[in-house]
Order: sequence, then structure tokens, then C-alpha cells
Amino acid sequence: MAIAETAQIHASAIVEDGAFIGEKVQVGPYAIIGPEVRLEEGVRIDSHAVVTGRTTIGRGTQVFPFASLGAAPQDIKFKGEHTTLEIGENVRIRENVTMNPGTEGGGGVTRVGDNCLFMVGTHVAHDCLVGANVIAANNATLAGHVEVGDFAVLGGICAIHQFVRIGAHAMVGGMTGVERDVIPYGSVIGNRAHLAGLNVVGMKRRGFDRPQIHALRAAYKAVFLGEEGSLHERADALVAELEGGGAAREMVDFILAGGSRRFCVPEA
Repeated sequence: MAIAETAQIHASAIVEDGAFIGEKVQVGPYAIIGPEVRLEEGVRIDSHAVVTGRTTIGRGTQVFPFASLGAAPQDIKFKGEHTTLEIGENVRIRENVTMNPGTEGGGGVTRVGDNCLFMVGTHVAHDCLVGANVIAANNATLAGHVEVGDFAVLGGICAIHQFVRIGAHAMVGGMTGVERDVIPYGSVIGNRAHLAGLNVVGMKRRGFDRPQIHALRAAYKAVFLGEEGSLHERADALVAELEGGGAAREMVDFILAGGSRRFCVPEA
């Protein structure tokens, strides 16, 4: 066990032998820290939270009461193999959040980027890859192998199907069930999600200028509202026009990269 001198550990907390506790870490009453856990500088673990497994938590992250991080995946194929959960810096993990490590068949790691907010009751399943600055509202749930891009927003009580990709800056509405990939900057709603346009409000808040937004709108219309060819063919036809990059090119590249799921599209 390595515990920094400046760490503050409540007398009722349990820190098992082998854990690494960095400078200025705080561990609250009745919290439990497992033997393979690593808490970097300034991490705060509030009362009754449990951090176990091969879990690393980055600097300045706060874990609120009754969160459970690093427990075995909810996957019957998991047989106790050595897999990891990696949580970035300055993440806020609210009450009753659960995050599981990866599985051998899914790459072996669940990863959460910096500056994210996970509100009460959210779940990040095994082998998920979550970007930076993601917001997951109360009881949002990510099934296994989900990928979430930077700055995406997941509405309350939404459910993301396994292997789905959520693009950067996308918005998933509350109580939405997402079975298909969501394009970057897209906005989806519905009992089974359909594409409801672009997350223009989010883009404006993050400083995207009018030309970028207009270019993305034009590309969106060409790909999703065009009448000739398949969605993939329409996206491919735009590549030459978007050599300068930007949000529109990011959307097109996401489509052309493909995944194991189909795409959310507008309602007919």
C-alpha cells in the first residue's frame, strides 16, 4: 500500500493493501478502496462509495456517496480476467453511479475521459469508451461496447444499445432508446430514436460560428434528405467538397467509418 502523507482517510474507511493513494486524496466515512485501485492527486471519494477492481481515477475527480466503480462486469462471459476501468481527470460521478471494467473479448478496458459529469444513477457498462466533456443526465445507461464522442449530452433515462456509437457534440433526448449510431452534432429523440436534426444549440454554446453551422446543415440535408443513392453513397459524394475539414467533414467521416449498427435517420 502507498498512501501519500497529505491524504485524508476517515477512520471508518477501508483501504486495502496494495492501493495507491496520491497526494491530497480524501476518502470519506465507510468508503471502500480495493487493493488494485489507483487514486491520483486530489481525488475525493465520498462516504459509502466503493472503488474496486483494477481502477484508476485521475486527478481532481470527485466520487459522490454510494457510487460503485470497478466491480465485475454484468456480462456472463466474464470469468474474472484482469481488465481495467480508467477514469480521467476532473470527472464528477454522482450518487449511485455504476461503472464496470472491460472484458477480454471487448478490448479489456472501459475508459472515461476528462471533465465529464455523470448524474445520479447513470451506468457505464463494460468496454465503453467515453470521450471528454460528456454529460450524462440522471439514470442514463450505456450498454457494453458503446462509444461516446467528446461533448455529447445524454438525456435523463435514455438507454444506449450495445455497440452503438454516439458522435461528438451529439444530443440524445430524455427517455430515448438508441439502437443505431448517432452522427456527430446530431440530435435524436423518441421511444426508438430517430434523427430530429442537428444539435445547433449545443454548437452555438461551444463557439461554432455561422459558416461552420451552415456548412454542416447543408451536408446534413445532402446526406439525410437527398433522394439519389444510399446514405453511404451520398456521404461519399461529399468528401471532395469537404477537404477543409470542420464539423461537416467530421459527420461525413463518421458515416463512412461505419460500425456494427445502422444509423439513426429522420422519420419518414
